[in-house]
Amino acid sequence: MSPRLATRVWVDAYLTRLRIEAIPAFIVARGDPTAGAVLVKLNPLDGTARAFQRITAMDNRRPWDVIADGAEADVDAVLSSQRRFDPDIWVIEVEDRAGRHMLDEPGLD
Repeated sequence: MSPRLATRVWVDAYLTRLRIEAIPAFIVARGDPTAGAVLVKLNPLDGTARAFQRITAMDNRRPWDVIADGAEADVDAVLSSQRRFDPDIWVIEVEDRAGRHMLDEPGLD
């Protein structure tokens, strides 16, 4: 298994990349700074939302997977449930009418 960045370092880098592209984002919930999982909520500001989490693929890649998609209230309920199950999870909300989240960009994917 290859070493991974501390979660707080990854979160800071992600927020910086979003700021560079003028994509508003903020931390909704802070989890474990070293090893907490990260959930990203994409809010296109139209009443819908999509939530992503990182998964480990069979080939050890770590792509982002959609865990909830639909009405914003429904996505928020999924995120709240995940937080109740694991309080070490980080939740980042990205607000972009164009739906940009940059999770598929090099270094973030």
